[in-house]
Amino acid sequence: MNAQTMTAEMSEIDNLKARLKVTWESGDYGHFARYLEPGALEFMGRLPIGEGTRMLDVACGAGQISIPAARAGADVTGVDIASNLIEQATARARNEGVNVRFDEGDAEALPYQDGAFDLVVSLIGAMFAPQPDRVAAELLRVCRPGGHIVMANWTPEGFIGQMFKTIARHVLPHPLMVSPVKWGDEGVVHERLGKGASDIQITRRMYPFDYPFPPAEVVEFFRTYYGPANRAFAALDAAGQAALREDLEALWTQHSRAGGDATYCEGEYLEVVAVRQS
Repeated sequence: MNAQTMTAEMSEIDNLKARLKVTWESGDYGHFARYLEPGALEFMGRLPIGEGTRMLDVACGAGQISIPAARAGADVTGVDIASNLIEQATARARNEGVNVRFDEGDAEALPYQDGAFDLVVSLIGAMFAPQPDRVAAELLRVCRPGGHIVMANWTPEGFIGQMFKTIARHVLPHPLMVSPVKWGDEGVVHERLGKGASDIQITRRMYPFDYPFPPAEVVEFFRTYYGPANRAFAALDAAGQAALREDLEALWTQHSRAGGDATYCEGEYLEVVAVRQS
């Protein structure tokens, strides 16, 4: 690859990252994530948190696990690419009287020193960065030797993986965007983290999606508040939006276990627990 080609590709990556930032700043993830809190707290309950544990929450959103982890005694820093989510998380922590540091930053270039944290966590977040090898290197770099890296990543075959595939049939992903759900493939996880981890344990778990309204309203809720769905609908004309809405409603209806005017689905994810090499 010559210098001109490399420069052009770097420019495209920068453009992609700018688009991703806009995506995650769209909608209202803080409101959207309220229905996700039970699953987030269940995930957090398995983290190796002790009094004073230095924890980094990568792609922290509006502080869904940063704030309860700090309340449990951890010394927490949260980082996210979306400026508005950092503002929401900061305000929420202040209102709840919890001390958490929140920074705007890129999972591919974390603004922290080597080995700065005992525990590096990403709940359905770092998997969406476009250059996964850089993400893996950064997660390992900022974790101290012997510390833990814990991720939750949607699997390709799980419900949310199927939702992303449904959206991709209507809105083609950026050509430089590596599929986020590859982080939900066990072999890929070992390949990306294996060189810097002395041990990797992977468990398949289910994440609950429980809404007190029917599938059609769930799709509208995602369209309004969830950045990727919001931007996907915005990229389509009226006919395209109607077709995407129809396919998503069918998917939620097919997988829902609730009756009446409620919706309950479960999305499979990989829980990854890696120990940083000493």
